[in-house]
Amino acid sequence: MNSYVIGLDIGTTSAKSVIFDREGHVKGEHEVGYPLLHPQNGYAEQDPVTIEEAALEAIFVSKEAAGIEASEISGVGISAAMHSLICIDRSGEPLSPSIIWADARSADQAAVLKEHHAHLYMNSGTPLHPMSPLSKLIWMKEHMYAPHEAADYFVSIKEFLLYRWFGEKVVDYSIAAATGMFNIKEHHWDEEALNLAGIDTGQLFEAVSPTHTLKGMKAEAAGKSGLNEDTPFVIGASDGPLANLGIGAIEPGETAITIGTSGAIRQFATEPLLDEKQEIFSYSFTEDLWITGGPSNNGGIVLAWLQKLWDGDQDAYSVEQLSEMAESVPVGADNLLFLPYINGERAPFWNAEAKGSFIGLTPTHDKEHMTRAAMEGVIFSILHIGKALERLGNKHQKIYASGGFARSSVWVQMLADMFNTTIYLPKSHQSSAWGAAWLALYSLGEVEKLADIKSSIPMDKECKPNVDNHEKYQELFQVYEGLSATLQPHFSKLHQMNK
Repeated sequence: MNSYVIGLDIGTTSAKSVIFDREGHVKGEHEVGYPLLHPQNGYAEQDPVTIEEAALEAIFVSKEAAGIEASEISGVGISAAMHSLICIDRSGEPLSPSIIWADARSADQAAVLKEHHAHLYMNSGTPLHPMSPLSKLIWMKEHMYAPHEAADYFVSIKEFLLYRWFGEKVVDYSIAAATGMFNIKEHHWDEEALNLAGIDTGQLFEAVSPTHTLKGMKAEAAGKSGLNEDTPFVIGASDGPLANLGIGAIEPGETAITIGTSGAIRQFATEPLLDEKQEIFSYSFTEDLWITGGPSNNGGIVLAWLQKLWDGDQDAYSVEQLSEMAESVPVGADNLLFLPYINGERAPFWNAEAKGSFIGLTPTHDKEHMTRAAMEGVIFSILHIGKALERLGNKHQKIYASGGFARSSVWVQMLADMFNTTIYLPKSHQSSAWGAAWLALYSLGEVEKLADIKSSIPMDKECKPNVDNHEKYQELFQVYEGLSATLQPHFSKLHQMNK
């Protein structure tokens, strides 16, 4: 057995390579960012080749930073964001950008699916929304999108990378499930969904278990990564279930909350948990484990928007400065609420046309109040999804938190106070990467059970709730929840005015 394992996390805004020892301690890491492109209103695209180069660079630099040899690495496990769609040719060349989860151009197609084919959710576990490749493919077909007409295959960013690096046409269950075209009960592509999309199984890759291992990396890619060509890569899963695994939220009642660019709240289940209201998702992970929860479009991206909003006064505010601003005003921001739907919203109401809103502004409010209200709004949206999970019987008995937001003690305290539950934090914020790395060790037979990861997660401090703050947030959440429901049709009217 070699000493180290790599977790490669292909996220929305960056590729991160993290090198761990077997106890979960970080020995080296590197992150390479890439832009999110908006060529038209509602579009959200990325260059897949830029992401490929970023991933290879991240692996190379992290290995150099750790000061280890390629021969000391047992393998690489891969985590990736869901819902991306790339049109490629037979040789693996991209014919289109990577169209990501935040792209809303297929909103009309998603609305038609929701009205006439709502039953698809009960097979796929994927809410009918423009985030899903199903909606995107229907948009491409109806608009005679040139890359779609020329494509041999339709793939996610992870499939794109692995096809170019290894020549294998495979996709893990959770990435496949997030397309909206995969039967999560029987683990195969759904014929009705494919017919609606206008494609066949020959244009998609084979769905495989997250333990599927690839070997024989092509020489050019291996050279850029600094790895040996025979280093095994384990296909892994999407970032959601791997964040749960990497933080130890595995058993019933154990909830993982991740807030990076976007946000999510999730629990594992031993059967698909499908919701007649279609407020939450349920995706396959392994043959006998599913991940249930809901995503929010608006996490750290809200702080990035605030940074841009406030930087007319001085150089751009750091996250630390924004946290200090939020801490300087009372809990509840003197009754100022922020609905954080600046990027539309997914769970629990799956409305791509939703808009961000400050409500309750008075002349006494300033940028400090608005900053706190915005940060609280992000957590209110997570709480909103958490309430939907509770409705289905999922309790939040123990909450683990990860992602960039966990670097802000103020933000984590908001989470503890709103849920009225102690928040457990790992020392490393790269839980998806550690989950991917541990899955690689398990797949290679170097650890016995996935659940054994619980003894190999270095934990940091705990954050306990403040009862008085919780009571205040309960009152505010009732207003927040009512406003969210009331404003949904008005958001749609505003959106239609843009057309």
